[in-house]
Amino acid sequence: MSSALNVVPETTEINTGVKEVEAIAQGLEDALADTYRLLFKTHAIHWNVEGPLFFSVHNLTETQYDNLFEAADELAERIRSLGQLAPTTLSSIVANSVVQDTETPQSAGEMCEDLAADHERVAHRLHTLIKIADEHSDPVTEDMATERAAFHEKAAWMLRSIAKS
Repeated sequence: MSSALNVVPETTEINTGVKEVEAIAQGLEDALADTYRLLFKTHAIHWNVEGPLFFSVHNLTETQYDNLFEAADELAERIRSLGQLAPTTLSSIVANSVVQDTETPQSAGEMCEDLAADHERVAHRLHTLIKIADEHSDPVTEDMATERAAFHEKAAWMLRSIAKS
């Protein structure tokens, strides 16, 4: 086997002025875990929604899961930019996320309310990451977390607006 194929990823020390990169990377890992869980949950709702709100919910969730998919890559790449390793197992994604599965079938309105609550929980965790990034001189992560929190807050509003009857 070529020696180029024997390279194993490892953490790297960075010298950009960011302090406590491990703490920030953990916050980013949590955000990534939430993003992946919410991506799947949103996609599952996209596939299974029925009823008079089908078109609205189907289209909204498609826009949201596309955003979540792109965000997952950005979050993982930020972890790597901090010299840390991105998660490599689905079990770590599940363990680190505040997003929970729904085991029973739901109406379109219940699906929207459930997703909205998840978006709020994720936004709340991102607010914590914003504070941590600020305290540790990491404006890049602070900006990224602020942008992600804004997305989740808007997503929750849109989902709750559809769910009103």
